[in-house]
Amino acid sequence: MTIAELTALTRAVDVTPDTDKSRPVTCGYACDLLSWVMAHGQSGMAWITVQTHMNVIAVAALMEMAAVILPEGVHIEEATLKKAIDEDITVLESDLTAYELCALLSAAGLPGHNRED
Repeated sequence: MTIAELTALTRAVDVTPDTDKSRPVTCGYACDLLSWVMAHGQSGMAWITVQTHMNVIAVAALMEMAAVILPEGVHIEEATLKKAIDEDITVLESDLTAYELCALLSAAGLPGHNRED
């Protein structure tokens, strides 16, 4: 699945229209604890979180994630949006809950993150 396909699937608003939409999305993840995401994040991941501060993009860029999805009508902070654009991290905003987003990703065949346990 590409970011363009992810955007259509989730019916989300892409607030970073100039980022690379052909980038592959390899797995999905939902978590709001940044240290936990840093321990379990993966390249190509679509990360669902309600967090909107600058550190979200720092973690997504560090882990080489494909996209950040904000559920339940959460909007990204302006400074964070600028950082996302600078880092080429797609940010999607959705009215769906994190649970509904996870269900959509799973039903479309997108796996969760690869656990090493």
